Amino acid sequence: MEFAAETLAFLAAIAFLAGTIDALAGGGGLLTLPAMMAAGVPPVAALATNKLQSTIGTASAFHTFWRAGHVDLRQFAVPAAAAFAGSALGATAVQHISSAFLAAFMPVLLIAMGLYFLLAPPMSQVDRHARMGRAGITLIVAGIGFYDGFFGPGTGSFLTLALVALGGLGLVRAIANTKLLNLSTNVAALIAMVAGGHVLWQLGAVMAAANVAGNQLGARLAIRFGGSGIRPLLVLMSAALTIKLLADPANPLWTLF
Repeated sequence: MEFAAETLAFLAAIAFLAGTIDALAGGGGLLTLPAMMAAGVPPVAALATNKLQSTIGTASAFHTFWRAGHVDLRQFAVPAAAAFAGSALGATAVQHISSAFLAAFMPVLLIAMGLYFLLAPPMSQVDRHARMGRAGITLIVAGIGFYDGFFGPGTGSFLTLALVALGGLGLVRAIANTKLLNLSTNVAALIAMVAGGHVLWQLGAVMAAANVAGNQLGARLAIRFGGSGIRPLLVLMSAALTIKLLADPANPLWTLF
């Protein structure tokens, strides 16, 4: 696909904002996926290209958190492997589902994401006693990994919430180790999408450069201030993007009524 310069500039700006939000609290895909679809990118290609730009951006944020000493590679190596496997399965499954179904289903998922961000309990800033052992965390992470490979938006927030509520980590440590897990899910999904030939490389490269810049800004803000303040913005953005998709009379969802 070919894109006009103003379209590329718009999507790059969205990718920058999404990268900043992703590094802080996750959920950047709530911005990039609907934006790409609004620009005319087919659903599966949007998912695939989003994985390319988010993988590179997440790798950048992970490196920043790791250098700051917030990532525990030993503790989360096995969960990261489980996340990789789950995401590979999800990314393979989504390529065998109709694009019309995905386009119709996306507003439903966006509404669910918005409700999650609105209703989820506040996250602690300090480490607490873990409610679940490594085996349980690994199983949950594998399930979230499948979701990330299949759809993706909100994965970082789901992972962070699991590490805080069940793993007992403080918010900044949870966000940092989420980057390791999310990088694993992104790489797995990207490999599956590349194998399926769905990635739009030119668009992905432009958005990836902007996403890296956003992730660097967000990671530094998270290390210094924590990521809880971004949640109201995610609720508003989720609602706005849902309304935008539902306002399109060509959305296949309307054929169900």
